Amino acid sequence: VQLQASGGGLVQPGGALKLSCAASGFTLAQYTISWFRQVPGKEREWVSTIRHIGGTTYYGDSVKGRFTISRDGAKNTAYLQMNSLKPEDTAIYYCARGRPALSAIRDRDIYDDWGQGTQVTVSS
Repeated sequence: VQLQASGGGLVQPGGALKLSCAASGFTLAQYTISWFRQVPGKEREWVSTIRHIGGTTYYGDSVKGRFTISRDGAKNTAYLQMNSLKPEDTAIYYCARGRPALSAIRDRDIYDDWGQGTQVTVSS
């Protein structure tokens, strides 16, 4: 089982990036996939989730309306499209897989496997 996160980089405020989370060793659509982010000295923060049940999506308040989570079954890959980026979005972004109850999707301890992280820097 492996999750490979990619797509991070340096972008100006107001710009966009699309992160990818490529899965191997399992069928991605059979699991809930979430994105978290972390800055040094702070706890890992939940960003967004796409559930294995129906593909329903959820977003943290700080990214709602700007970020979009999706998945492609043929490519066995999940994505996080990030638009209107702000300096406070700067962090290492991680994807994770699990089968949490809806009430637990924000709980990072619930997830079984994590990608290695990809750095997103929003700066002029």
